[in-house]
Amino acid sequence: MLIDSITKRRSIRRYQEQPVTKEQLQRVLEAAQRAPTAKNRQDWKLVVVDDPARRNALVDAAAPHQPFMRQAPVILAACALNPEYIMRCGIPAFPVDLAIVLDHVSLQAAEEGLGTCWIGSFDQEPARLAMNIPDYVTIVQLMTLGVPNEDPPAKPRKLISELVFRNGWESR
Repeated sequence: MLIDSITKRRSIRRYQEQPVTKEQLQRVLEAAQRAPTAKNRQDWKLVVVDDPARRNALVDAAAPHQPFMRQAPVILAACALNPEYIMRCGIPAFPVDLAIVLDHVSLQAAEEGLGTCWIGSFDQEPARLAMNIPDYVTIVQLMTLGVPNEDPPAKPRKLISELVFRNGWESR
């Protein structure tokens, strides 16, 4: 069941020296491809960095304070093609769209027995240069992907009653 993948998903910061198989990566990318986007615009790209030299260059340039990223056999860069597009509600579409894409990635990865970690702490320009990403593209997130070498405990969660209102603000 989907709730099982949601429940077992963790932020993984230790990876085995085992590669992600082509079949696993393909299924993860298919999950990303199926993510809904605002007006089905699909204004995003993923850059799959699995070459060790490129991966190390990316970590050196963009996220030297995230050394665990070197252990992951794959780093994904989630990129927005049209960050200027604003939804009718007044909010830019790209953070929502790419959050859905990467959530699909992380849940399919969990289903595959793989781990992921969302990385928002990186420097945009060095990351762009390390992956030859054009100036008109915004890198929104990086995500590590690999076979976990740790099983961190679940983080505490607030009660649903603390997070959800019904039919209006402050209504329980």
